[in-house]
Amino acid sequence: MDFIFMLTHGDRTVEAPLDVLESIRPLGLSHIGFKDVGLPTSMIRELVTGIRRSGALSYMEIVSTEPEDCLRAAQLARDLGVDRLLGGTQVEEILSILEGSETAYFPFPGRPIGHPTRLAGAPAEVEAQCRAFSALGCPGADVLAYRAIDADPLDVIAAARRGLGREGYLIAAGSIRSAAQIRALAEAGANAFTVGTAVFERAFKPDSPSIADQIAAVLDACSETSTAQMNENKLKN
Repeated sequence: MDFIFMLTHGDRTVEAPLDVLESIRPLGLSHIGFKDVGLPTSMIRELVTGIRRSGALSYMEIVSTEPEDCLRAAQLARDLGVDRLLGGTQVEEILSILEGSETAYFPFPGRPIGHPTRLAGAPAEVEAQCRAFSALGCPGADVLAYRAIDADPLDVIAAARRGLGREGYLIAAGSIRSAAQIRALAEAGANAFTVGTAVFERAFKPDSPSIADQIAAVLDACSETSTAQMNENKLKN
């Protein structure tokens, strides 16, 4: 699976993301993101530029709760050339804003509520919405699996996978704090996952204050998950 490192804590972009970005540059991450809340536009512009210079794909996740703020974030993502826009539920309106740009859109299925965002909605609803997203031309979806309040997180991921089909890019976002969760998400069908708060709270390597060490532990979990999947596939064949 792809690991998307989010420069975020508590569903907000951290106060000094450029400093963090510079400190982790030697790790060579391929996917780095942030939220649409927490920074002024001028700093978001600098951050997108910094992510691009690091060689990573840039991600902005919409967690604003007001419709007009979500659409404003989508316009900003287009204007700044963000590679992948995550979240939001106004799918057709956001796709219209992004039309003709290089920004790919991965909406939230289910019913996101509040901030920090939780996910309401049954698996059947998530599946149907993901199928609709694909029909509208979205390359995938951003699923708040471990924020689900109406269903088991892995049932939500499995439902999203059914809705997106084999080709859809399925991102699991929010409240991922352990290697066991990463393995479970991979087995349920996720292609990628985001981690932000857990890194800043030292959840993956409690004995180290280093952000780079936390990220390295997440990367180790990804590698172990990939190896386990390869061995399982060999046994099946």
